[in-house]
Amino acid sequence: AAVITACLSSLLVLVPAGWKGNLCERSLSSCTSLLTLLPCAALAVYYLLLQTFVLRLEFLLGCVLLCFYGLELLLGVTSVLAFSRSRVY
Repeated sequence: AAVITACLSSLLVLVPAGWKGNLCERSLSSCTSLLTLLPCAALAVYYLLLQTFVLRLEFLLGCVLLCFYGLELLLGVTSVLAFSRSRVY
């Protein structure tokens, strides 16, 4: 699970699909970034709740990570909705 988390997290950081899509106001690139976010959040929940031995610091950092993922999801969905409603002339 740690290898999968590392690969997905590096994909979110190194592939700027959401960042580039946000600058160009393209909803497809932003949706791709949001779809990559879902497995990352699922693995963060795994580390937070389903792992056998979790330290308090790991629990706290996992909660902070999930808060940031939730904020990213909220802002991403808002920007995709705004991009899909806008008209390009």
